[in-house]
Amino acid sequence: METLVLVNLFHELALKGQNRPLFLKKAAAHVERALAGLGARREATWPMALLFRLPEGAWPEARGRLGHTLGVESFARVVRTPPDLEALERALEEALEGQSFGSFRITAQRSDKSLPFTSPEVERRLGALVKARTGAQVRLKGAEREFVVRLLPGAFLLEAERHLGPGGLPPGVSGRVVALLSGGIDSPVAAYRLMRRGAEVVLVHFHPFPLLSGRSREKAKALAQHLARFQHRLKLHLVPFSEVQRQIILEAPKAYRVVLYRRFMLRIAEAIAREEGALALCTGDSLGQVASQTLENLYVVNQAATLPVFRPLLGWDKQEIMAEARRIGTYATSILPDEECCTLFAPRNPVTRAHLSVVLETEARLDTEALLALALEGREVLRFTWPGRKPLEAAGERAFIMEHGSPRG
Repeated sequence: METLVLVNLFHELALKGQNRPLFLKKAAAHVERALAGLGARREATWPMALLFRLPEGAWPEARGRLGHTLGVESFARVVRTPPDLEALERALEEALEGQSFGSFRITAQRSDKSLPFTSPEVERRLGALVKARTGAQVRLKGAEREFVVRLLPGAFLLEAERHLGPGGLPPGVSGRVVALLSGGIDSPVAAYRLMRRGAEVVLVHFHPFPLLSGRSREKAKALAQHLARFQHRLKLHLVPFSEVQRQIILEAPKAYRVVLYRRFMLRIAEAIAREEGALALCTGDSLGQVASQTLENLYVVNQAATLPVFRPLLGWDKQEIMAEARRIGTYATSILPDEECCTLFAPRNPVTRAHLSVVLETEARLDTEALLALALEGREVLRFTWPGRKPLEAAGERAFIMEHGSPRG
């Protein structure tokens, strides 16, 4: 028996103006990619909703995939009946079998204005049936269970099983951003928050291999693979950073090491952003969380970049970030032990109010251009796709290195 699935797109798309068709087209394509390989076939399209037919047995897998698909407000397994209220009542009675709830509401949406009854009349009739069968009370706000009925020309649709989607905007409608992925708890959450706003995210991870083990790289790959379920296609740049760190250690005051690490990371990420056509960078900084994230240090670090640096978690505290990491599923991987670049040779007492003059004086003794070129030349580029495919490691792939110009500050 085939299954019908109704996908309701995120209500924010309705606020768009003349560009709404583009947003809806992107959202529909994203949903279709989520259902790829399941034999799904789109049967109908309405403003803010899509109807798919699935083969028998595909619903459990489709339910799991749609639960991670950005741009989806909710989705439901639906029953189609003839345009007859008695047939609709029989379908509703079957949907009630085995269900228990204390309150409910009926929502009828009548698009066929030729029907001899109104939406409120349908809601009252079906509500009386549900109350008689279950004893539950009608509650228009905050009901435990909502039954949605679409009254269409030639057919009625009853939502038999509804689930919430993640909401948000479909990937790519808000441009492209390069996100720095540290491997900790914060940066994957920051990348996800931009994905949810429609940005197509490219990840960059800085690792200390071969100076230390490759655990950092493997952890970054695992996080990228998980984040790919939200964006479906995701690229990860793995950048060796140990030689940059070695040169900084030789020249910099000990307290300034981490600030200088982060300035060079932004420069490298900006060079990658130019290759990728990205218009901004993203980090997982939270104001005041650690020494490198004081306002003074963030100001000094920012001077190394010419592109905007987005910090979606700037006003979040650690508990909020951890809760979001658990919700999206990255927390368990993020807490695995590894060796992060910023903790390598980190001083016991790092500077909390860095002076730009000290930073510029130190960097004047470094061959910045050569260090950037060395890091970019040694990187790996991995591509991840979802669902149903493993990361595509392009053997021997060398990313094209564009001219990154003179660093600022």
